[in-house]
Amino acid sequence: MFHVSTSPNRVFAARLAGLPVFDPAGDQVGKVRDVVVALRTSAAQPRVLGLVVEVFGRRSIFVPMTRVTHVDSGQVITTGLVNMRRFEQRSTETLVFGQMLDRNVTVRESGIEGTVYDVAMEQARSRDWVLSRVALQEGAKRFGRKGQTHVVDWTEVDGLALPDKDEQGATHLLAALVEMRPADMANVIHDLPAKRRGEIAAALNDEQLADVLEELPEEDQVEILGNLDSERAADILEEMSPDDAADLMAELPPEVAEQLLQLMEPEEAEDVRRLMSYEDHTAGGMMTTEPVILPPDATVAEALAHVRNAELTPSLAALVYVARPPLEPPTGRLLGVAHIQRLLREPPSTLVGAVLDSDMESLRPLSTLEEVARHLATYNLVAAPVVNEHGRLLGAVTVDDLLDHLLPENWRDRPSNMTGRGGALRG
Repeated sequence: MFHVSTSPNRVFAARLAGLPVFDPAGDQVGKVRDVVVALRTSAAQPRVLGLVVEVFGRRSIFVPMTRVTHVDSGQVITTGLVNMRRFEQRSTETLVFGQMLDRNVTVRESGIEGTVYDVAMEQARSRDWVLSRVALQEGAKRFGRKGQTHVVDWTEVDGLALPDKDEQGATHLLAALVEMRPADMANVIHDLPAKRRGEIAAALNDEQLADVLEELPEEDQVEILGNLDSERAADILEEMSPDDAADLMAELPPEVAEQLLQLMEPEEAEDVRRLMSYEDHTAGGMMTTEPVILPPDATVAEALAHVRNAELTPSLAALVYVARPPLEPPTGRLLGVAHIQRLLREPPSTLVGAVLDSDMESLRPLSTLEEVARHLATYNLVAAPVVNEHGRLLGAVTVDDLLDHLLPENWRDRPSNMTGRGGALRG
């Protein structure tokens, strides 16, 4: 029996977005990412087939409604017996968040027009779950004021039976995704139809889209970037980390990549060009040119202020690279690195030049994957400097950069043995 804490037989779908999914033993197996339905005629209520659940490893699986035993305001509980194969949408299926939210609809009797911001599902007498109600918002009547909202029966609404008929906006889908990390949002966007991916990309601001692109497979990156005008594409590349931008550029036709580099700010383009000059599976091809770099007379307090930057990954925040001016790569001579654990033990006024690890060897830009892996393992590091033949800092390689290159391209699609469970086949 499927239970809803707020109502015995009705739940609004958008409230499920991001809810943790547990097995009967109380172990979390993933998070809800979408609701899968089968559209029938325009008058018939769509049957709810199941949930798209993101399991650990950022892979989406399908959980049939027959395997969902409980839902309340904070969690979903399953029987624990689910198929761990990656979810692939069938042609007969529609995603509620991905394809219904923001759909333009009309209420048949009243003629009210609006956009869908939620739908409710209920259990019918047949025991199947169906979409029964539509929540819509009228267009704004005045500048700065939202239009009136309505909740009407599914059978009273025109415009939802053919989800690809019209262009959709992205306001309400983005509202459902706004609390997600970029990696989680990327996983949802990856599973959307190509047309819907383009609509979401158009609605994200440059920084958001850059963060999401960094987490998407290369084929999705190329598709999304190719649908943008050249000026915006260049702006997005400037927002991306230089190493990710260089990897994406390498997938584009050379003439397109050169056009985008010409449109980028010269300093940003220079970093990307430098990274593109190295082979992909080398330290130079993997490194980022934006680690935390400070002069030796900076204080521990200044160093800690820099590594507190929320935009830094944990691996980049683990080390401060101390070099002679200039401090932009390629820097002056690298003097050493300061480990964050050491910085935390020192008085704030101490100079970072006094707490350096100067004995650790540095990587060279042509160091191979194996050499990078051996180096990080030998020194128990999550990041390491890359220097040229003159000892000048070019960038840093992080353990997540290394893993991205060591793992097979389709590693997220491979079955996971994390649950050790058999799978109920999708019906």
